Amino acid sequence: MDQIKNIFDIASQSLSAQQVRLNTIASNIANAHTKVGNPDKAYRPLKPVFETIMSERTGETGMSTVGIAEIVALKRTPEKIHEPDNPAADKDGFVYQSPVNQEEELVEMLDASRAYQNNLEVISTLRSLMVRTIDIGK
Repeated sequence: MDQIKNIFDIASQSLSAQQVRLNTIASNIANAHTKVGNPDKAYRPLKPVFETIMSERTGETGMSTVGIAEIVALKRTPEKIHEPDNPAADKDGFVYQSPVNQEEELVEMLDASRAYQNNLEVISTLRSLMVRTIDIGK
């Protein structure tokens, strides 16, 4: 029974990690077209950094899961756009748009949602197998 709990723990940790990933993607997409008058204040895309979390019994089971080590802002240069009529423009009429690549974010979103779905499937399959096992004993 302890092994079953481990599987649920591993899958739920992975679900949490993918949820953080989806949240950062949503934040990036939401800020894709923000413009400011100072390049240092422009939104920078965020990326979660994953880490492997080893089980305390790794030697026995070889199990590990995933966690978020940190969320980092990418070092991309904001796009400089001449918009003298924009109220956020600097004294020279330039605004700086966040350097979010929307196509890249959409691909990341698809990958993260597939990983999330796969972990849900692990939980669903394990639950189904547990019910079948209980039914055998009846």
